[in-house]
Amino acid sequence: MYPQLIFYSNVNPTAGYGNANLSVTLSPNLKGTSDITTPVPNESSLNAADPLLDALSRASAPSVVPKNVGIVDDNGAMREDFDAGSFDSDLVEEEEPPSWAGNETNNEIEKKDETRVRIQKFGLCPERMREYIPCLDNEEEIRKLNSTERGERFERHCPAKEQSLNCLVPAPKGYREPIPWPISRDEVWFSNVPHTRLVEDKGGQNWIKRDKEKFKFPGGGTQFIHGADSYLDQISEMVPGIAFGNRTRVVLDVGCGVASFGAFLLSRDVITMSIAPKDVHENQIQFALERGVPAMVAAFATRRLLYPSQAFDLLHCSRCRINWTRDDGILLLEANRMLRAGGYFAWAAQPVYKHEEAQQETWKEMENLTSRICWELVKKKGYLAIWRKPLNNTCYLNRSPEVQPPLCGPEDDSNSVWYVNLKACISQLLEDASGANITAWPARLHEPPLRLQGVEMDAYIAKNELFRAETRFWNYIVEGYIRIFHWKKMNIRNVMDMRAGFGGFASALIDQKMNSWVMNVVPISGPNTLPVIYDRGLIGVAHDWCEPFDTYPRTYDLLHAFGLFSIEHKRCNLSVILLEMDRILRPGGRAYIRDSKFITEEIKEITEAMGWKTELRDTAEGPYASRKVLIGHKEARHS
Repeated sequence: MYPQLIFYSNVNPTAGYGNANLSVTLSPNLKGTSDITTPVPNESSLNAADPLLDALSRASAPSVVPKNVGIVDDNGAMREDFDAGSFDSDLVEEEEPPSWAGNETNNEIEKKDETRVRIQKFGLCPERMREYIPCLDNEEEIRKLNSTERGERFERHCPAKEQSLNCLVPAPKGYREPIPWPISRDEVWFSNVPHTRLVEDKGGQNWIKRDKEKFKFPGGGTQFIHGADSYLDQISEMVPGIAFGNRTRVVLDVGCGVASFGAFLLSRDVITMSIAPKDVHENQIQFALERGVPAMVAAFATRRLLYPSQAFDLLHCSRCRINWTRDDGILLLEANRMLRAGGYFAWAAQPVYKHEEAQQETWKEMENLTSRICWELVKKKGYLAIWRKPLNNTCYLNRSPEVQPPLCGPEDDSNSVWYVNLKACISQLLEDASGANITAWPARLHEPPLRLQGVEMDAYIAKNELFRAETRFWNYIVEGYIRIFHWKKMNIRNVMDMRAGFGGFASALIDQKMNSWVMNVVPISGPNTLPVIYDRGLIGVAHDWCEPFDTYPRTYDLLHAFGLFSIEHKRCNLSVILLEMDRILRPGGRAYIRDSKFITEEIKEITEAMGWKTELRDTAEGPYASRKVLIGHKEARHS
């Protein structure tokens, strides 16, 4: 991830470390400096003289036996009580030697180029696939389901590998460059999302209206037809402790409609993950993303949602059409898993205020269930009820043994979510209260959270240092991107970091005051850093990049991938990931891919076969560095 010093040891990796004599070879770049934000022009020659390489060719670095070996902690002191982790040969990149090392003649290189199989250009998909979401539109697999009564049809059912996307999803005729934020909060082009079903169904509730060549969003919802702003004021007055933009930073809006709730929370320094299934109102998430509001297709059904435990400071459900008490409350238990200790659940629904027998029965069931899972009813007023989750396990442990639902066992990993079924038990809170003790926003963005220590990775003592180093690194890189590539002059609103780490790239965009939000994706092939991302006040999701992502086509302005392909090419074909990137990237959108130079050369061929304009740049480490930066620009295309 960063320029490295390589440590060598005479110890067998599988042997113990008890009586070993350690030796270390220090990098010749140890005291050097470089500007990593300034790309080197493509015309840089591989044969240009380099004094460092000349020196290395004449002499090898001497072995040095240091007095101490360790790591530097927060206070600048050397520590020796660290665990370097076991040796993993899979993490070693076996790169073919470059031609300048003298291993190939020019004739051999020419022969290799002549025999290389060129990638055929990808064609356009049929017009019916304009809104295609592969894992949610797989009708063949959906028809095979034994039952759909619990919402199974709205969950992921991905095509087989041989049926993976192999064409380019076209834009609608008349597609236009999206209206920039913040104007897009209130209006979008009709031609970009040419669907009128929501206008017909929800126009009277102030969701959405059509005005000639635009859709306009008055800011209302089914339960707050007078506008989201006044509704948010009402919530704040009912429970001042919610404190939008301070204590409450990250929100989940369930059954979000066109995401006006989340759209208006942005002005209060709150980021909302707005979710809804692809149901009869199937384009609601597409409208949300076209507006520039964070959103994702997701459903409460039979599997866990792809977010970690204790992720959200507030869960909101306004007429979200979810039966929270069905199957012994299994859906509310999933909400409880994702709700932070001390967090709030806001429910605006008919059972809260209607007096018909059926509605009152539903309210009694909800009251009973919430009391059994130790939620406190903080306030009930009008059509809105707000509960609070406990800060620790005390209430759970003091319940009578026969009270249901039970606590989940110690074997349950509440952060394991990829294709994991819902569980009818209460996720226990961490004994160290690490999910509850979160610094208020905005300080939490840069404070290493306590849950950082629970991330399974090689480092232990150094995790706080790694966190801070990643933050500094991405601030430096992003500042360079903004300065050199003029990001602030581009219409960059919806951003996805495809391998997010601790969320440093997203944090840097906030620090650099970019007018954008980031979907932080944590691949399941690496450490699960999602709890850290949410504790920072950011949003994200777990995903396997060998499968399609649950969003509509043309929903992101910028895709960022750092080191992703070097890892995933061992698991799946590069073209599978790149075609998915093309599907979700808006016409005119860009991708920045920083990876191994051999991987980026292959990526360049595939992206050019997809019709992208590409540019392969050296990093500031120079033309001999192991990594390159590929910048891809997707141009508009129509069927």
